[in-house]
Amino acid sequence: SVVEVSQRIVNVGTTELIVLALGTEVAAGQFKEADVRYIRITNLDDTNHVVLVFRSENSNECAHKVDAGHSFILAADNSGGLVDVHDASATALTVSLDDLVDITAQADTAAVDLELFVAGV
Repeated sequence: SVVEVSQRIVNVGTTELIVLALGTEVAAGQFKEADVRYIRITNLDDTNHVVLVFRSENSNECAHKVDAGHSFILAADNSGGLVDVHDASATALTVSLDDLVDITAQADTAAVDLELFVAGV
């Protein structure tokens, strides 16, 4: 049921940068969290890794390293998109899912290009 696709390339330096913003409504540079069904972020660099940080509405964060030439894929909920799909805390035993609000990126030692691919309903 995907009807909207967005693809772009973003240059990310060694300072943290929001590469994907999510909210309850569509706005310039922002996706509606309930409509997103799939995100793929590909590190197009051939040398340097990048760190992606996923932040929830309650400011819980988790980080993932994406090495040179690799991709990170997030498949969202079939009916709710990115609403109530993320939790990060000191204890993973008590899960309380939050809405994902943004994804930031920070390159390791030199700037990298990231390809962002987002599909939604």
